Amino acid sequence: MASLRTISPITARRLAIAVQRLNSHTDIMLDTIRALGCLQLDPTSVVAKSHLLVLWSRLGSFDMAELDSLLWQERKLFEYWAHAASIVLTENYPLHHMQMRQYSATNASWAKKWQEWAEQNDALRLHVLKQLTDRGPLQFKDLDADELVAQAWQSTGWTNGYTVERMVDYLWVIGQVMVSHRKSAIRFWDLAERVLPDWTPREELPDHEIVRRATQIALKALGVSTPKHIPYHFMRNNYVNLPKVLDELEAEKRIERLQIVEDGNAWQGTWYINADNLPLLEAIEQGDWQPRTTLLSPFDNLICDRPRTEKLFNFKFSLEIYVPKHKRQYGYFVLPILHGDQLIGRIDPVLDRKKKTFVINNVYAEPDAPMDTTTGQAIAQAISNLGTFIGAERIEYSEHVPDGWRKSLTSL
Repeated sequence: MASLRTISPITARRLAIAVQRLNSHTDIMLDTIRALGCLQLDPTSVVAKSHLLVLWSRLGSFDMAELDSLLWQERKLFEYWAHAASIVLTENYPLHHMQMRQYSATNASWAKKWQEWAEQNDALRLHVLKQLTDRGPLQFKDLDADELVAQAWQSTGWTNGYTVERMVDYLWVIGQVMVSHRKSAIRFWDLAERVLPDWTPREELPDHEIVRRATQIALKALGVSTPKHIPYHFMRNNYVNLPKVLDELEAEKRIERLQIVEDGNAWQGTWYINADNLPLLEAIEQGDWQPRTTLLSPFDNLICDRPRTEKLFNFKFSLEIYVPKHKRQYGYFVLPILHGDQLIGRIDPVLDRKKKTFVINNVYAEPDAPMDTTTGQAIAQAISNLGTFIGAERIEYSEHVPDGWRKSLTSL
């Protein structure tokens, strides 16, 4: 048996950053989204919506009209469930269609409750579909029909109690309706058949083939990965028989095992790389590396798997939105600082939209972060660039700034 390819943790990090399009600026939005697989949506907009921050980290100050065009005119993208609620590629519709047609297998207990509830409210379901057929696209308030509700939706705390919204969400998950367009944050819904373009690939692939393709997409977007990491990416928790799929792909030489060695010791677990990434890996090993400094959304694809982030970058990160204020360690909506191939700190920001001021409440540095002027200037420039993108006219720092970066940050 041939010996395993061996790489260092530095190479593993650089590959993960490079495949995520974070090591050098790019200006091709669709290719960037294709490289990521999906863009997670989240309603929090303390700074900007997460999917916009994810694109900004890679594209710089892009034209948001381009994203709207890809979504609502060209229809090369649509909203569906991937990492979570996400923007996904229309070209991958056959992969997402598995979840649409087999939702009950995705999350058995939750799905069973939802399906039973939908069946109890069949009159409401038919009403929503008829209204969309006759009048769509419509927003939630246009679909209210309290008199048809047989069983109101009972909130668990994670979802609100609006019955019509939950019914539309159900129809969305099973693929019967889709977001037609948005006006600000308001979604307008229509029948999926009218939202999807005529060129949408609609072949109904076997589930096993879908998992094979999704595994390769996830692994390509991760750079290097263990079997534990793959299910957390792209089609989250939808990788049935993953061990068998990995064995098949390895036998076909579509993926390859490798080992990551640090200080003479191999990291635990079985690590894989998509064969398509091997030329990039070899280029990185030969010194082809362009470091950048940027800020990451807390939902960024690079760091959404917290245990993997800690292993790969030695960086502990958690979202503190749901943590009581007095118990937060860093802040409500913290953006990690990516500097070259390291996560060297984080900022706690908020955009004061009335004053058009980008307020940096705190800047935190990791214990081993470089405290030189060049690093401070790179961080300051990244913060300034983000401020410009989100429409801030000035940046305001608090006193909570590392001494080594203070002059660079506050002088820009």
